[in-house]
Amino acid sequence: MKKRILCLSLFVLFFSQINAQDQKMNAFINALMSKMTVDEKIGQLNLITPGSDIPTGSVVSTNVEKKIAEGNVGGLFGVIGPEKVKQAQDIAVNKSRLKIPLLFGSDVIHGHRTTFPIPLGISCSWDTALIRYSASVAANEATADGLNWAFSPMVDIARDPRWGRVAEGSGEDPFLGSLIAAAMVKGYQGNSLADKNTLLACVKHFALYGAAEGGRDYNSVDMSKIKMYNEYLPPYKAAVDAGVATIMSSFNDIDGVPASGNKWLLTDLLRTKWGFKGMIVSDYTSIGEMVNHRQGDINQVSAQAIKAGLDMDMVTEGYLGTLKKSLQEKKVSIADIDRACIMVLEAKYKLGLFEDPYRYIDAARAAKEVLSESNRAAARKIARESFVLLQHDYKTLPLKKSASIALIGPLANDKNNMLGTWAVSGDPQKSIPVLEGMKNVGGAGLNIQFAKGANITDDPSLAKQANVFGLRVDIDKRSPDEMLQEALSIAKNADVVVAVVGEASELSGEAASRSDITLPASEQKLLKALYATGKPVVVVIMSGRPLVLTGAIEGAAAVLQTWHAGTEAGNAIADVLFGEVNPSGKLTMSFPYSVGQIPVYYSQKRTGRPIDPNNKFSTKYFDAPNEALFPFGYGLSYTKFVYSDLKLSSSELVKGKSIEVEVTVSNTGKFDGAEVVQLYTLDKVRSITPPEKELKGFQKVYLKAGESKKIKFALTEEMLRFYNAALQFVSEPGEFSVMIGGSSKEVLSKDMVLK
Repeated sequence: MKKRILCLSLFVLFFSQINAQDQKMNAFINALMSKMTVDEKIGQLNLITPGSDIPTGSVVSTNVEKKIAEGNVGGLFGVIGPEKVKQAQDIAVNKSRLKIPLLFGSDVIHGHRTTFPIPLGISCSWDTALIRYSASVAANEATADGLNWAFSPMVDIARDPRWGRVAEGSGEDPFLGSLIAAAMVKGYQGNSLADKNTLLACVKHFALYGAAEGGRDYNSVDMSKIKMYNEYLPPYKAAVDAGVATIMSSFNDIDGVPASGNKWLLTDLLRTKWGFKGMIVSDYTSIGEMVNHRQGDINQVSAQAIKAGLDMDMVTEGYLGTLKKSLQEKKVSIADIDRACIMVLEAKYKLGLFEDPYRYIDAARAAKEVLSESNRAAARKIARESFVLLQHDYKTLPLKKSASIALIGPLANDKNNMLGTWAVSGDPQKSIPVLEGMKNVGGAGLNIQFAKGANITDDPSLAKQANVFGLRVDIDKRSPDEMLQEALSIAKNADVVVAVVGEASELSGEAASRSDITLPASEQKLLKALYATGKPVVVVIMSGRPLVLTGAIEGAAAVLQTWHAGTEAGNAIADVLFGEVNPSGKLTMSFPYSVGQIPVYYSQKRTGRPIDPNNKFSTKYFDAPNEALFPFGYGLSYTKFVYSDLKLSSSELVKGKSIEVEVTVSNTGKFDGAEVVQLYTLDKVRSITPPEKELKGFQKVYLKAGESKKIKFALTEEMLRFYNAALQFVSEPGEFSVMIGGSSKEVLSKDMVLK
């Protein structure tokens, strides 16, 4: 009884402290608001960029210094580094009337100066603690560089690899995506936004942007509410529940209304139903782009956006130029403007900027923490955990350091493509390419020869698009045949060939949608010639998306998917190739057999005419399988894991209780390794058609060679809930299959009944 009273007292004390903090903040902001003119309030809603080195759009702001001094700017992005940040903050706090400090944001997507693997790659670690740590390292480094706002994480569910922005997300599954969204938010924001090494996280793109039609960026989205609630909204909701401070609206429309002006989305769902209390910012010029959506002129769309609940206008300056007039014409109310202004001021208050506008400006800290040795070590560890072994003959890898190695490929010794897309603050020249990494890990006696072998692409028009932010595709002055012959000459004298191929980093990411996601013809020709030598060929693939690899890897002894692995790419790849680390990554997005299958994902529904090879009139392709080439959850190891003895503690699950699901996992190979054990369920009869499998849990376990472990999951009724036709979150009694395995395809199964 005494313990319960003590816990209750601590609970009351904790929330009274929070309430006191809120009261203090509210009193400060109310006092400040009472001093502000309408122009100054609208000025706080203006997020602009000076335009230097900003890769996110074609529009930049003008007369920035004058606008800051006049109180017409709430925040800047693209201004990075203590000295530059101080110059801008000086204007705000010394020259503007009310001395309101600025926010400083940037696209801290997968690390800051120290660049980690692209987010799709990091997600393949299935290690939420490691993912959270990556965000905390990025936050620590970014805040040391003067920033206090990260436009990350991107939590859009994506099932179309033609869309370049799959690189920024966590793949196709809402359960895993939700856990990663929460981990990233907590990593960026830490225990308190008042800490100098934390910053505002910004979940994007709200909402449904990953379902852009045809995988084409900035395109329309149309889906049912049931699909929306069950499959696409959960990661955003998880981020809100994790306490995310800001949210960014998306470019697409939802039910025919652009997200940036969609009141149902931004107010009814996000604020009223989900209880989000933070700030909402538009995506880059997305308010102005509502004109192209045929929603009206800039005056109309700006009024629509603020009345929908969008607080801050990124770059368009529609709010700055129109809201005062709209207020006078009674098309918006002062309450609309006040609400948005308060959201911006609260974000600044929570960061401690009113107390110390210069708290993130510390040149000594930047010099010590940016690209530090410990940060690079973290990047190396995270990278090697993200790699997925797609194909393995169980004899070629790991490589022997005594072997004669031919390292071949356009991405084998290319610093410019190691970081990947959206590494806006990273320096490619500080990255480690594969050749350097192989020498570092292999040691001074390593017998390795390098040849480029081919260009990433021989197409000048494609190269031009890839090179928009710097050289990514270098079309060699030598002919393709000259490069190929050089590669073959070193391959014939080697024990093993390592071929490093894939995409240039800027052939994925924003505005990098592709209708053809096969390996470029130049690389396919190179691989075919290398296979013909008869030497074992290890194919290392760098890409920002799942590629169509059918026909390109059949001759490979092993295939290692490394994504774009960041600053320490070469060292991490060498660690895995030489067996310093056993790969344990599992795919979070299915690899299609062909482009024509897209979208292909593991949790598709069964149809009324399921596939039947003996029945022409069943759902199938004439010329391809229905299934992915490599499915969600798939990933090999240098060792082998065997699943056995699946058991349920009861064949009946009662609401309010749980049953234990147990399986034995055995490492039957010769190497120690880690395995991601995955739990799936199938609702056999449901009021709305169910997916054939839904991920409900996973554990990453380490097993020594020859070791077995019993892995246990607790399955509850809450885990079996879904949104029904009335959008009620319910479970329904009936029969379920419970499945455990090492991928979404290879599972053991038992049935049970939900009472």
